[in-house]
Amino acid sequence: MTMRATALSLMMVAGLVACSKTENKSAATAKGNGKKIAIALIAKSSTNPVFLAARTGAEAAAKELSAKDSIDVTVSWLTPPQEDAEMQAQRIRQAVNDGADAVLISCSDAGKVTGAINDAVDRGVVVMTFDSDAPQSKRFAYYGVDDTKTGQETMAELATLMNGKGKVAILAGNQNAPNLQHRVQGAKDEAAKHPGMTIAGVFNHVETPQDATAEVVRVNNAYPDIQGWAFIGGWPLFAQSLLTDATVAKQKIVSVDGLPVELAYVEKGVVPVLLAQSVYKWGEVGVRTIVAKLHDHKDPPTAIIEMSLVKVTKANLGAWARQLKAWGFTDVEDKYLKM
Repeated sequence: MTMRATALSLMMVAGLVACSKTENKSAATAKGNGKKIAIALIAKSSTNPVFLAARTGAEAAAKELSAKDSIDVTVSWLTPPQEDAEMQAQRIRQAVNDGADAVLISCSDAGKVTGAINDAVDRGVVVMTFDSDAPQSKRFAYYGVDDTKTGQETMAELATLMNGKGKVAILAGNQNAPNLQHRVQGAKDEAAKHPGMTIAGVFNHVETPQDATAEVVRVNNAYPDIQGWAFIGGWPLFAQSLLTDATVAKQKIVSVDGLPVELAYVEKGVVPVLLAQSVYKWGEVGVRTIVAKLHDHKDPPTAIIEMSLVKVTKANLGAWARQLKAWGFTDVEDKYLKM
């Protein structure tokens, strides 16, 4: 009886192992086929217009791919209200526990989210970054501008407006964001090529229009000899306050980003040059890249997918406005569309 019981026990264990292998194989096959793909989108803050645009692009791509490939692609918005890398890490863990197949994230602080990214990947969830990378993590791809070049281009355009001389300041957002750190360094490197230019300082702030505007006003009061600004993010231009600021009107400004709300600054000459990121594509390209990996088993040619900046001036203001409209932005003023 003991030998028979032992044999039966071994047979049951073998059966359970076989069932487990079959279930795992079935799950892997289902994920490989990508019939249902749940993507968690975690940007830096849910109040920043650039990330709301990324959300629109992600949801549009999910809808299109779902219809085109007869799959169910969903995007869950798990972005913190304000920048908070610890909360981003929590949201990654939440996404994994909720059964997400992929995470698409812009990292507020790479050091604080890398562990959560790696844990997610180890648990079978693919992770892609956009805008702000975590290069030491196990993410499979990053999509965004070359941040060092972005800083260089911003300062180079400012140098052109200022004829290569004068005191300038750099508006730099979150000091812990790796993408912004690289932009600052690029701006400094470019300024060093112009002996007539000096940098009054690099000024960080909470990434809201109100905080950014207040920082520009504060710095202008503290350094009345500043003649130009390099905004490596367009935060203060997401509000209208600086349009009527007398000090700003006398300065030269070049800014990254080119959302509808910022177009008035170009029209009125307050900011002659915007270096626009196609922020809608953060979400669109991110979702397409993830679906290609999970559904079609295709990795991108390189882990770094570079986005090109678009220079926006009065000369192409209308064309850029129409592009924004085509991407689904509903707040583009008609006067710009008719240019």
